[in-house]
Amino acid sequence: MKASRRTGRATAAGARDAGRGATGFFDLCIGDILDGYRSGSMDPVGVARRCIGQVRKYEKRCLAWACFDPVSLMHQARASAERMKAGEPARPFEGIPVGVKDIMNTADFPTQMGSPIWKDFTPGNDARIVFYLKQAGAVIPGKTVTAEFAVHTLGKTLNPHDPSRTPGTSSSGSAAAIATGMVPAALGTQTAGSIVRPASFCGVYGCKPSFGLIPRTGMLKTTDSLDTVGFFALHYADLRRVFGVVRVRGPNYPLSEAALGDRKRQEKPRGRPWRVALVKTHTWEQAHPYARSSLARLAGKLAATGLAEVEEPDLPKGMDRAHEVHATIYNKTLSYYFQDEFRRGELVSPVMKDLMRAGDGIPLDTYMDALREQERMAAAMDRFFGGYDVLVSLATAGEAPPREETERPDPALMWTMTHLPVVCAPAFTSPRGLPFGVQMAARRYNDLLLFRFCDDLRAAGLIPEGANPRVSP
Repeated sequence: MKASRRTGRATAAGARDAGRGATGFFDLCIGDILDGYRSGSMDPVGVARRCIGQVRKYEKRCLAWACFDPVSLMHQARASAERMKAGEPARPFEGIPVGVKDIMNTADFPTQMGSPIWKDFTPGNDARIVFYLKQAGAVIPGKTVTAEFAVHTLGKTLNPHDPSRTPGTSSSGSAAAIATGMVPAALGTQTAGSIVRPASFCGVYGCKPSFGLIPRTGMLKTTDSLDTVGFFALHYADLRRVFGVVRVRGPNYPLSEAALGDRKRQEKPRGRPWRVALVKTHTWEQAHPYARSSLARLAGKLAATGLAEVEEPDLPKGMDRAHEVHATIYNKTLSYYFQDEFRRGELVSPVMKDLMRAGDGIPLDTYMDALREQERMAAAMDRFFGGYDVLVSLATAGEAPPREETERPDPALMWTMTHLPVVCAPAFTSPRGLPFGVQMAARRYNDLLLFRFCDDLRAAGLIPEGANPRVSP
């Protein structure tokens, strides 16, 4: 079915199905929906109506969608309902609407990557992660807005808490769709901080699993050693559920399978408190004072619960060069992969041009040295976790800055560089009442251990159940 290009505007048929008074998914996690199927109180068609109603309510306010097709969504939902009516059991994501970042191929929608060069491009296939979701029963309502080529030039998406402020970097559409309750889950990617920052600025949960745990087949490539696929969730309870559906598994992935199946790696010894590293990093002084205070208070509360022993260790030598090394790798690969687009000068943003010119000026041996330094950093952080279960840091320097301002440096790209799994939680609000987050990270492939730590934080009330704060009506 051809995708509707009327972003955020239901067709007449879609509008009839949407109903009125939609509350979206603020009050429903994915587990609640599946329970509703089992009890007979819900069905995929009703879930799709929730999605459509919420998009109609909030899309003009935040512009989260590059394309949204209510007719296609209802068609998928009815097929899902018919499947269950025929006696088939509900699959893990049966009838669950999932937003897909518009750098991932989709068979039924364009993949335009935030660029006019690729306007109306239809690849005709699904990215591997989209295929996994569809196998699990998910329905795809459309594509969420990305920055141009998932880099730095913002798309049209507005921060749902304050339109004058940035919604974050390239996964902004997915974060905004989650923050407004349009969908319970949405896909994103992170090469620097493009999941963590939008999650922090929009007040939702973001997860960047260990590098390589979610397949990158069938999607835009920017930087081979950094590009990481992840996701956003409206409810904390859904993080592990999404992870379980989209991660790679089986004998073709021996390293990750062995690590994720190793109980000694994935479970803290019974009775021992969590060993937590409170990490300030070289970006600490550039964070707002209220952000630094918020993280310190959270660490104090965590220690006071008796759940954890919190220390403030130094990071391995050289980690303070992470942003510099990242820029070398990032700019050089952008200049290589986007040579053809660069020749279409009038259709490429000034920001992208500047990055590519900078990359062109980087000698190959300098680039190779940077890759080797990234490998050393990753190995050093792996050794660092010999003394700690998890680390905790700020997600961003504070609340979302105005759209026209450059975001202050933060630790997000450091954990991308070193391939660590990360959960960003909407734990804080600024003096203006705007959200910003905390990051928790663990050793590479210790994703399940990280979720268990976050479970304890959630049980202790140190991180919220869902979006924080909730967007105003």
